[in-house]
Amino acid sequence: MSVDTKTRILVAGTGPVGLISALAFADAGFGVVLAGPPARADDGRTTALMVPALKFLARLGVLDALEADAAPLKVMRIVDGTSRLVRSPIVTFRAGEIDEEHFGFNFQNRVLNAVLQQAVEAHSGIEWRQSLVENWTIEAKQVTAALSDGTTVAAPLAVAADGRNSPAREAAGISASARTLPQAALVLNFAHSRDHAFTSTEFHTETGPFTIVPLPGRRSSLVWVLRPETARQFADLDDAALSLRVERQMQSMLGRITVEGGRQIYPLSTSLPQRFAQNRIALVGEAAHVFPPIGAQGLNLGIRDVDQLVETALKNVDDPGAPAALAVYDSARRPDILARTSAVNLLNRSLLSDMLPAQLARSAGLNFLGGFSPLRAFFMREGLRPGSGFSALGAALRSPRRLRGASTE
Repeated sequence: MSVDTKTRILVAGTGPVGLISALAFADAGFGVVLAGPPARADDGRTTALMVPALKFLARLGVLDALEADAAPLKVMRIVDGTSRLVRSPIVTFRAGEIDEEHFGFNFQNRVLNAVLQQAVEAHSGIEWRQSLVENWTIEAKQVTAALSDGTTVAAPLAVAADGRNSPAREAAGISASARTLPQAALVLNFAHSRDHAFTSTEFHTETGPFTIVPLPGRRSSLVWVLRPETARQFADLDDAALSLRVERQMQSMLGRITVEGGRQIYPLSTSLPQRFAQNRIALVGEAAHVFPPIGAQGLNLGIRDVDQLVETALKNVDDPGAPAALAVYDSARRPDILARTSAVNLLNRSLLSDMLPAQLARSAGLNFLGGFSPLRAFFMREGLRPGSGFSALGAALRSPRRLRGASTE
């Protein structure tokens, strides 16, 4: 059994967040060992990444290879697709309202994974051991991972990017509050006869969101949250029958629908750990937060985890896994993670609730959001980068009203 004690950072997990973690730490000058097998090539999902996440990927040198297969998101809409007594108005967010060309890009996961894996393989600062971690040993000054290939890796800091059921999180002694939801996501891509105009539409239904996100050409991706038994029934339909179901659900807004192959079903759950770092292990991605697919928050939040963790490690180069360093990371990530998970879970519960007060509250909130442009701009900025909405609001309040005088000249 060989032992590597020189590695500065160990990254466990090879999904997008794990691959991005390895690249980010290596670019920051740390030696990196990445543990985990290659990502699955048949992932039919797509991921919408917002502008700040795109800038992060650009710094890692991978954005150019991704953009050719991505579609920009210029408009985002929320449509009440329920049949309940109290219904909300359509709320439309346009990137131009906050002086952005687009909110972000939608990528196919199989392409995203492939580009990230190629970058990892080409990076001289990353050693990729394509084996799972079988056991963790935590000591005062290092954490050691025993891999399935018989080797071990020791490092002062381990990055837990190993998913919602994170073994690394469990090894660190971090408990998580988890709950299985009565929902499942049916995921597929489809072609359509009308142009999507780079518009993403999230229909709110009694079982959860029905979200359409543009792909290049006249194609879009769909995440349809349903009861698990209904998701399975729909997935078992032939192409013609499922195409008609999808077309009717979106009120034929994109014309004739033709679903593509590769349907997948993902059971939904929520998970929130008691803390985000402990015992030389820091949590990122789904090891740190799991919630329903509403508002394109998942991977964007994970990338912010990585950004903050690298920043903290750079300020603690001598010992990036020291308790004080991990306490800084935990404190820095807590407000963002709690705010996002709470908002998404609250909205999801309001969709599932048949209680009139919940319906009235959701309708009133969306009505105010749709009719009051300063509030809409605030939420758009906050959706891109936490704190930017407050910064813009503060700047507007501090700015002298010289435009009023200028208009009379």
